[in-house]
Amino acid sequence: MSCFLEEKDGSLNAVLGFKRDQLLYDIKNYAYIEGSVMDTESNHNRHMVQDVGEEGNVDRVTRVLNLTVAKCRELLYPYTKNELHRTELNDTLREPKVYGIVLSVPTDFSQTTLYLLENLIHEYLVCKAVSDWLSITNPAKAQVWEAKAEDAESEIRANLHARIARTRRRLHPF
Repeated sequence: MSCFLEEKDGSLNAVLGFKRDQLLYDIKNYAYIEGSVMDTESNHNRHMVQDVGEEGNVDRVTRVLNLTVAKCRELLYPYTKNELHRTELNDTLREPKVYGIVLSVPTDFSQTTLYLLENLIHEYLVCKAVSDWLSITNPAKAQVWEAKAEDAESEIRANLHARIARTRRRLHPF
């Protein structure tokens, strides 16, 4: 993960970067642990859960990461909206070394909020990928990881809303 600020045309851009190899490392670790603690006597089933990072399997993880990053950009819409440029869109599998999310933020945006968002988004990406993989290999455990992903998404929304919405306090004469 990386986070840096750049000033462009009088506004402040915060760039959140998520290294693909770090995301895959976490996904593989969680899948390995899930496979290790599986209540099964079948080594084949255990092996299927743990092989998330193997050739062919990682393609599914890549598609889920690409989709989830796009969803994160949409979750952060007030800060990520961009002008539409004419580009050709297709479904070619892309494996970027770094997934980037550029946020246009006001100058008084809190650095701590950026760090929190960065960590929550990393967690969200990993949990969504693990949940998807387990939905194929061990459906009973997929629900646990989907719940973790939903918790991270809720926290992202809550922190984003806290930054957008102004708090109005009524004046009390006494």
